[in-house]
Amino acid sequence: MKFGVNTFIWSATYDQAVEDLLPRIKEKGFDGIEVPLFRAADFPGARLRRAAEASDLECNACAVLVDGLSLITDDAGIRRRTISHLRDLIHTAAEANIRLLAGPLYSPVGYLPGRRRTADEWKWAVEGHQALGDTLAANNVTIAIEPLNRFETFFLNTAADAAALAEQINHPNVGILFDTFHANIEEKDIAAGYRTVGKHLKHVHTCENDRGIPGSGHVEWASVFQALRDMKYDGWLTIESFGFALGDLSSAAAIWRDIEATPESIAFEGVKFVKQGMAAAGGR
Repeated sequence: MKFGVNTFIWSATYDQAVEDLLPRIKEKGFDGIEVPLFRAADFPGARLRRAAEASDLECNACAVLVDGLSLITDDAGIRRRTISHLRDLIHTAAEANIRLLAGPLYSPVGYLPGRRRTADEWKWAVEGHQALGDTLAANNVTIAIEPLNRFETFFLNTAADAAALAEQINHPNVGILFDTFHANIEEKDIAAGYRTVGKHLKHVHTCENDRGIPGSGHVEWASVFQALRDMKYDGWLTIESFGFALGDLSSAAAIWRDIEATPESIAFEGVKFVKQGMAAAGGR
């Protein structure tokens, strides 16, 4: 089991402020960081790789579709450009020694057309991710597709649908990121959601129901940790939250107040709780 933290807690980008924190992040008990990778052209991959290695930290990346890109639009040209964009992100990730690229990689966050998804949209998402398979395998990168809550996407909300999507994509380098924050809204039982995702689980976000310090809210953590143990999950448990005054990023995440005394307390108090919880369930 590995323990990570998303650097959105401190900054909307990977910048000097984040880089300066890497030794402290390691000292506080993290094995790695998760950084935003939205566009290949402006990603400081070589710099990140050097800094992470110097602090003995591994690195994952989170991504969303930007600039009007989508895998589920009826515009075939946009779908082709989106596949090309994702291939660029995969190559960029590999160059930075990033082996996991996670996020809602089907349509832009917040796109809500006022209807249910269509069979065509589902088919295009499957085909789009299948088209990435050879690139993923050649670069030793895995994509973890994230279902979001109903207020952020109409396309993929539940564990059952996420598992069905991964099953149809049917590629070993494509699976699911399952996040306790979103599952708290969409699942009857969060732990059961993890069991439903099952063999397709590639990544876990350990987030409290209000995106505060894990363990301080009402997520049923004991059953979640037990489910992960029973599933023999041995990947990343990553704390994701967002700084309280990061402009557009805080707005996109609907962070309108100071959730805790400081953003960093979410990371540094949270990792202790997550480690203790996994230990109690029989993990590391």
